[in-house]
Amino acid sequence: MDEQRVHGGGPNEDDERESVYGLLQRGQALIRRRHHAQAAVVLERAARAEPRKGSILEPLGRAYHHSGQFEQARAVFAELLEVDPSAPWAHFAISESLRKLNRIDEARTHARLAVALSPRSDLYRRALARLEPPPEESPSGTEGPSRTD
Repeated sequence: MDEQRVHGGGPNEDDERESVYGLLQRGQALIRRRHHAQAAVVLERAARAEPRKGSILEPLGRAYHHSGQFEQARAVFAELLEVDPSAPWAHFAISESLRKLNRIDEARTHARLAVALSPRSDLYRRALARLEPPPEESPSGTEGPSRTD
């Protein structure tokens, strides 16, 4: 019997896994050095090789976001939420990208979900507070002292 079939695959599978892992490591190193656009290019390759992997989607979304590619970041964070819909960080991240795209109502929804999933997070609560509309001013003469001149 062929030894490759007995052990579940050939050396190319191991090389491919190693290369995806290597791409992920290289992308994360670029993020740490704040080379976000370059990191996105590297991490895109990893995401194509291993789709729907949260460990790749998260840094890819960050790289897009921090390089100003907010629509791409939003799309990647949406994919991350498909993988794990209850991840508070993913809701926070998509909220921040939506905020940058001026899609405030959608951003507020995801920020509220992040807070609901992780109510102790100051980060998520501050993000939500930035998105809440200012309190409405009361109509003239219904609150406060009236002016009589």
